[in-house]
Amino acid sequence: MSSKLLDRERTALVVVDVQEGFRKAIPGFDGIAAATATLVRGAAAIGVPIRVTEQYPKGLGSTVPEVADHLPDGVERLPKTVFSAAAAEGFDLGGRSQAIVCGIETHVCVNQTVLDLLDRGVDVQVVSDAVGSRSDANRELGLNKAEMAGATLTSVETALFELLGAAGSDEFKTVQRLVLELAP
Repeated sequence: MSSKLLDRERTALVVVDVQEGFRKAIPGFDGIAAATATLVRGAAAIGVPIRVTEQYPKGLGSTVPEVADHLPDGVERLPKTVFSAAAAEGFDLGGRSQAIVCGIETHVCVNQTVLDLLDRGVDVQVVSDAVGSRSDANRELGLNKAEMAGATLTSVETALFELLGAAGSDEFKTVQRLVLELAP
């Protein structure tokens, strides 16, 4: 097995700032929220821990219900004012050495989170269909910068099936259904 493949025992899902305050500002926000919700539901079904942050929730609101409604019991939303989720007080991957990162904005909070995690030796995969910025140029810039720094770009479907590793289980059936619901 490749050390670059996501491994459910080593991976955590990091959801960065998918909040109400960004809904009108981010093109394709509904699709990003839906993709993030699919990641959350899939990670929960597979048993991958989930970390969620909220940038200045007093001003930007809380995590959107499309995502928050699917968070497993006990998953807390970590408020922050720093841009990097990894730099927020209380942020912890629980000893996991791989991270799947999604959220908003690609070129600011997502990017700084990715760079901090890479600096800590974490293998990072950025979910390109579950990130967004106020402009396509900044979204692309954030993805390019993350990739140049050593992160791997992935998709919702790729990440979830990589975590599964094989078909034939109840987890596979759940993830397959989730991915089919997300498809355009």
